[in-house]
Amino acid sequence: MIPIAISGVGMLSTLGRDPVALAEQLAVSARLPEAGPDGRAAAAIKDFDVRAELGRKGSTFLDRRTALTLVACRAALDDAGVDIGALASGRCGAVLGTTVGSARSSIDYARETFVQDPPHLVNPGLFPNTVMNCAAGQSAIRFGLKGVNATIAGGPVAFASVLRYCANLFRTEQADLLLGGAVEELTPHSSWLSRSWGRPTVPAGEGGAVFVLGPGRPGVRPDAEVVGVALGFRPGPGREPEAVGRCVRLALEQAAEHGHADPAADVATCALRGGADETLDRAVWRAVLREASVSPDDPPERLVVHDHVGECGSATQALELAAVLGRHRVRPGLDGRLTVLAAHSADGAVGALVVRGWSRDGGSARGDDRL
Repeated sequence: MIPIAISGVGMLSTLGRDPVALAEQLAVSARLPEAGPDGRAAAAIKDFDVRAELGRKGSTFLDRRTALTLVACRAALDDAGVDIGALASGRCGAVLGTTVGSARSSIDYARETFVQDPPHLVNPGLFPNTVMNCAAGQSAIRFGLKGVNATIAGGPVAFASVLRYCANLFRTEQADLLLGGAVEELTPHSSWLSRSWGRPTVPAGEGGAVFVLGPGRPGVRPDAEVVGVALGFRPGPGREPEAVGRCVRLALEQAAEHGHADPAADVATCALRGGADETLDRAVWRAVLREASVSPDDPPERLVVHDHVGECGSATQALELAAVLGRHRVRPGLDGRLTVLAAHSADGAVGALVVRGWSRDGGSARGDDRL
């Protein structure tokens, strides 16, 4: 794959909207209290007012996931210093990851079709939110993105899938700039659904991150580069460690093609977006370390996000990457070092990505020059 340049990030979480603050809070904040058996404990973004954020026009019927996504997209463009109006809008697009879209919108609309008088008394304004691509479509409308527009449903590995999809678009020269990310909402519906794919002791959460992406260019140093992405599927039940380890190895081999003679020696941080089985996750984590470290006595630092922001489905890995960018921005000593982000899902999908980051104080370009 060709490297993907990351030039800006917009994020929302229970720990704030700034990637540097997120990274700092992960180091000092306490873990969330464990969720009870009924799943009622939750980590919501407080004081989020869609009209205050986006204005009254066009926001009346937005579901929460779409509203959060629009705010994240706006923040990402601002962070990158990019003016879409100055670019060829037909070459700019959006690719977002999700678990099921807006579960609340789909379930509530389905209920309306049963409880309202037939055949025409269901509010048609509610229907667009049931479409899984609603958030990406609304982002394109609001920000003038006339190029590729897609949503990838992949649960825990959706964000890695988004990055591979974007890499293919850049490789085939179908886009110059993409907003790529994943955002999830917290509703009673998503809270109950999260019990089937997340760890029972981690409360449901919400938030996510969107990144301004472009094809990597020689001589231009962005905030970070995705230098490896690998996806796959476990060969059988309980064989996630083998499958995730292989993805990490393949992603590091891709990184070796972009200037890292010994990628494992450059890995400073690893993260694992795990599942409901803690015993299995420990085995998967050991597999990640075997591939991503040169010595068991000197393992990479572990980054843990979901214990602090809640179970965010497809958005967990996006928040992990946002935290990685936050750490690099204020720690020049990490310049050029690698981060491995791995994930697996309950249905057997696995994925890993490798990211190389830099501090902004080190002289990285700004605005369109970083794309």
